[in-house]
Amino acid sequence: MTGRAVVVGVGHYLPERVVPNSHFEATLDTTDEWIQSRSGIQRRHFAAEDETTSDLAAHAARAALADAGLQAGDIDAIVLATSTADLTFPSAATMVQAALGMDKGFAFDVQAVCAGFVYALSTANAMILAGQAKRVLVIGAETFSRIMDWTDRSTCVLFGDGAGALVLESQTGAGTSADRGILSTDLNSDGRYKDLLYVDGGVSTQTTGHLRMQGNQVFRHAVEKLASTAETALDKAGLSANDVDWIVPHQANIRIISGTARKMGLSMDHVVVTVQDHGNTSAASIPLALSVGKQRGQINSGDLIVTEAIGGGLAWGAVVLRW
Repeated sequence: MTGRAVVVGVGHYLPERVVPNSHFEATLDTTDEWIQSRSGIQRRHFAAEDETTSDLAAHAARAALADAGLQAGDIDAIVLATSTADLTFPSAATMVQAALGMDKGFAFDVQAVCAGFVYALSTANAMILAGQAKRVLVIGAETFSRIMDWTDRSTCVLFGDGAGALVLESQTGAGTSADRGILSTDLNSDGRYKDLLYVDGGVSTQTTGHLRMQGNQVFRHAVEKLASTAETALDKAGLSANDVDWIVPHQANIRIISGTARKMGLSMDHVVVTVQDHGNTSAASIPLALSVGKQRGQINSGDLIVTEAIGGGLAWGAVVLRW
């Protein structure tokens, strides 16, 4: 028998404020048609002024726990992927731990920008396989609206706020690719590409800064690296693209999503797409899409899923799991 980290619950949360593309037409040289044609995004959600990243994360965590039929006391650890934590420290994960009333176990943040949830999922999987935790709450949550330059039409129309969460539980399998749970992971980074996507501020500069991106260069790297990491993760699991039921990608841009699927030889019928409804929510986008995919009835028990993401760093990776 082989230990597996199995998804037993999933949930998400989007702030109440919905911001359509038309919102930007009054202040920027842009239109709804321009934004949709280049990104596929129709609307996004922005957090309220008094709403923080940990607030969003706690909402998603409660939804995932309810879906799993568990209480906060059943969880051993929280791993929260975010680049927009409430404070420099402590971690947003410990704030979620407190909000849930979880008085044991441990909690920490992971920062790999848009690839953050893939990194967090891989980390949680490793902890479960090592016997450090039986159940781990893995969360992606962001308030990217707080780091936007509202005069830059090439970036500010692309991002939104939100959160998604999974509950991973230690179970046993036969040690084959037919097992439920995480079957393989693949993580990568290359710091030489930092200037393609970054925030021009931080603690050492005593500024918050704004997101800066070279969109064309990011697009070029994204399709190639996402398809490659997905194929590597599938190969590690002894599987191929022909075995995949669903790609649940980082929801950044419909052209990147469709380009990656095409490079993998899969049609869009095998891709869960939610970017039109919330824009790029960075580390939140994969768990958010998994939750919506389950709600829609797209994702069902036994389905083979590939998740992949790329973000600032550059950092990228993929996880293969059976639902």
